[in-house]
Amino acid sequence: MQDYLSPTYFIDWDHPGVKAFARDHSDKAASFVENAVSLYYAVRDGIRYNPYAVSPDRATMKASAVLSLQEGYCVAKAVLLAACLRGVGIPARLGFADVKNHLTTGRLRERMGTDIFVWHGYTDIFLEDQWVKATPAFNLSLCETFGVKPLEFDGKSDSVFHPLDVNGNRHMEYIRDHGRFADLPWETITADFLATYPHFLDGMDLKSEDFTAQAAKELGRKPV
Repeated sequence: MQDYLSPTYFIDWDHPGVKAFARDHSDKAASFVENAVSLYYAVRDGIRYNPYAVSPDRATMKASAVLSLQEGYCVAKAVLLAACLRGVGIPARLGFADVKNHLTTGRLRERMGTDIFVWHGYTDIFLEDQWVKATPAFNLSLCETFGVKPLEFDGKSDSVFHPLDVNGNRHMEYIRDHGRFADLPWETITADFLATYPHFLDGMDLKSEDFTAQAAKELGRKPV
């Protein structure tokens, strides 16, 4: 398990900021399951999901950088959760899959040219002698804006996206599993990203894009 407890370049749980965040959202007197659940919700709702928060700079994917930015896409949030878990002694690794994501906007689909999200990230956590999946991607306020049920985690069973939302509409389809990793496979993910979305970064100020505001506008709702 040492590979899943050690700090890495990306999962830098030894960074002072990450240590403080993990400490603030855990309790030494609590069980590993209780702390894993607490950290899951801290990352899910404390870090805003933003699929435009991508960069060719590898340093932006470090857990400490994600925490500083206070937003990130699914992979970034999975990295931060893994770092927080390792920081309190809970083995954690990163899992990836290609998904067909229906929780998106017309603007994002146009930029991507598809609704297939390659290398969607989640966190795989070792609790009570088994690995359980946790997906902290979509924060509560985003789910409320979209009108979908947020993904919960109890520390005992896998928390992955369901194929249908509460209204029976298509939500998420897992179409390819990439496996689990002790650290972020940056080069592989970046190469696949650029091959799949060759024009995503072209002529676009990603910092000006607001995914939640776009969703609210398209759905005729107020951002939550």
